Amino acid sequence: MAYDFLSIEQKWQKVWEEENTFKVKADPSKKKFYCLEMFPYPSGALHMGHLRNYSIGDMMARFLWMNGYNVLHPMGFDAFGLPAENAALKYGVQAHEWTHKNIEQMTDQLKRMGCSYDWDRRVETCNPDYYRWTQWIFLQFFKKGLAYRKKAPVNWCESCNTVLANEQVDSEGKCWRCNSPVIKKKLEQWFFRITDYAQELLDDLDQLPGWPERVRIMQRNWIGRSEGARLTFTAKELGEEIETFTTRFDTIFGVTFLALAPEHPLVDTILEKASNKEELETFVKTCISQSEIDRTAVGGEKNGVFTGFYATNPATGEDVPIWIANYILMDYGTGAIMGVPAHDERDFDFARKYQIPVVAVIQPAEGDHLDGDTMSEAFVDNGIAFNSGEFNGLPTQEAIGRMLDWGEEKGFCTREVNFRIRDWLISRQRYWGAPIPIVYCDHCGMVPVPEKDLPVLLPTNLTVKEGGRSPLAEADDWVNTTCPVCGGHARREVDTMDTFICSSWYQFRYVDPRNDKKVFETDLANYWMPVDQYIGGIEHACMHLIYSRFFTKVFADLGLCNAREPFSNLLTQGMVIKDGAKMSKSLGNVVDPDEIIQKFGADTARLFILFAAPPGNDLEWSEQGVEGVHRFLNRVWRYIEENLEGLKNASMERVEMGSLVNKDRRDFKRKIHKTIEDVTRDIQEERQFNTAVARLMELLNSIYSCSPKDEKDWGLLREGVEVLLMCLNPFCPHITEELWQMLGNQNRLALSAWPIKDEAALVLDSVTVVIQVNGKVRHKIDLPAGLSKDELQQKTLNEPTIQKRIEGKDLVKVIVVPDKLVNVVVKE
Repeated sequence: MAYDFLSIEQKWQKVWEEENTFKVKADPSKKKFYCLEMFPYPSGALHMGHLRNYSIGDMMARFLWMNGYNVLHPMGFDAFGLPAENAALKYGVQAHEWTHKNIEQMTDQLKRMGCSYDWDRRVETCNPDYYRWTQWIFLQFFKKGLAYRKKAPVNWCESCNTVLANEQVDSEGKCWRCNSPVIKKKLEQWFFRITDYAQELLDDLDQLPGWPERVRIMQRNWIGRSEGARLTFTAKELGEEIETFTTRFDTIFGVTFLALAPEHPLVDTILEKASNKEELETFVKTCISQSEIDRTAVGGEKNGVFTGFYATNPATGEDVPIWIANYILMDYGTGAIMGVPAHDERDFDFARKYQIPVVAVIQPAEGDHLDGDTMSEAFVDNGIAFNSGEFNGLPTQEAIGRMLDWGEEKGFCTREVNFRIRDWLISRQRYWGAPIPIVYCDHCGMVPVPEKDLPVLLPTNLTVKEGGRSPLAEADDWVNTTCPVCGGHARREVDTMDTFICSSWYQFRYVDPRNDKKVFETDLANYWMPVDQYIGGIEHACMHLIYSRFFTKVFADLGLCNAREPFSNLLTQGMVIKDGAKMSKSLGNVVDPDEIIQKFGADTARLFILFAAPPGNDLEWSEQGVEGVHRFLNRVWRYIEENLEGLKNASMERVEMGSLVNKDRRDFKRKIHKTIEDVTRDIQEERQFNTAVARLMELLNSIYSCSPKDEKDWGLLREGVEVLLMCLNPFCPHITEELWQMLGNQNRLALSAWPIKDEAALVLDSVTVVIQVNGKVRHKIDLPAGLSKDELQQKTLNEPTIQKRIEGKDLVKVIVVPDKLVNVVVKE
């Protein structure tokens, strides 16, 4: 028979579905394993990046089923978001119709891949039975003081026509989704107080050894903890105090100006009173229209305008000018800095440009004396305090501590820990998202929607406006409502929630997806959580992964679960590359997974993806590589089909190693069990799936080389073939299940026990031992394996070749590595 992969794959996909093979429920008597891949956005069709992610996850889930685990392996869809709105505009369809059509198409593709999902647990974040609980979670955050609304400078993408969280602006100051420049706007927005958990988010990274160090470093840098002091400068003419934060309190005596971010709240007061109001307004408007990367780039132009006002340096009593500067950002520190040009590179460039005094207050421990008038660059290292009153002569670290004590005693500073991370801006001026459950009443003000009235349903019959404007604000029937407190007229919040809200808790909903009374049962969350293995792209290191960690900690504090971290182990797979570049429609180098499955089969597609590169590396797509693994599967099929009668009639009893006299047969038996040992380690411990496949290819070669001569040989061959199929099954579930059945096995291979290595079969008959004299190789001998150190030393010293080498010399010591090496150390 030919290897008819299409009919075989359809057959077994139907069997798994009809038999509910991968349906799972909590069972405290079994060891659990929660295997989860990041769920996809239903964009219309799977791409090769999806295929790689889900092939890795499914291979691991199937391996764990065979190893006796109770495996939770769910799938769903991150179904709200901007692409649906864009598609609605482009194709003239409703966003919900486009989304649900794509969900069904992608579900069909995932089933054609043979993924072992418990499809009864499928969730879609755009369905009311899901976003009802997203809204419920918002209300719990609101009650706990973690959700709040304020007017603030926010990141605005003109192309997407919405605000963005800081994490959604890339390092070049562009929108993470559309790559357009991001500007600042002042808007009233909803925030989640993620900063309340900043320290715990940082500390608990040490509790995640199963995460790539690269990801943990990225999160540490994004959270950005720094220890320093908050200082107060008084601006008497403005009747205001200006707070700054510094990690170098030892430079306080060198402050020669203050600089405010253009977005600083005090700027409005300054504009009201300034004599150069027009100049300041123009400058502020220009700065706000620029991206943060342009304003803060190393070597970029430092621009500013003097406000005409002064503040008092609390350390010296001197007045210093207040400037507004483009390189100061509201998102970092307090939005105001104390300018110390002698000891900060950006302040130095700014001071020299605008002829602001430079005062050196730290001298290097060795080298030339620094003079502020003649310095050519800032001195930013530690040194000795200078021009610093009673603190002169103190080394930097001692000076910082002493000065802080002095400043706190004087009352103008407090020690403080600061974080780079800012509260999470979660409201979006878009239509296709979860409505925020808040109404605004003329009498009662801002009022949360009662939990019993959830979900606040998103209308599905609205048309997205040109330019991406949300139609919600103009949907009067939806906007106008009744105040739940006084019964009077109220208006609904027309912003929707960031889609990252939906994906921050979906791992919890999977444990109890059909619960219509609770967000999820705590007992089920405590059984399944945390996720044991999470798989997805590293691009979410400082968005989804931080947000999910934040949500989990809040859930724990609300008593919803015991886990304080969502994912114990994280695998970040590399990209799929073709012709030297990431697969992209714009580059025209996309490979359609459907075409590969139709031409070669799902098993071939899965096996190539898992064999072509280690999971953390980028994978170079190769048609020749796909054809190569397809030939391998054909070889597996052909061997079993051609030898089926002999294999089916072979004894089911395993051939014991001790009964094998022939060396070739003993080596073959050893190869079978060495394969079990190595493939198990590659998958379970090393996560090196490509080497596991290579070992199975080697085993197939050994099977082909073993020509059976008697019943015992056939029994040994059957053992080798069954081990091959069992170990190959997580990679290629369809062909292996079919061949397993062809061999006459009645059980399902997917639920069979993983093979156990025979320790006796792994013991070598003989080994080649290298003999050194004073570290130089002088001889090699074949000896029985397993000799003790004393036996190995004695045999070495009795070797004539070695005796000649050491004759007349003093024996110092003999170093023995059993079964491998003996080093005889002698001296004249």
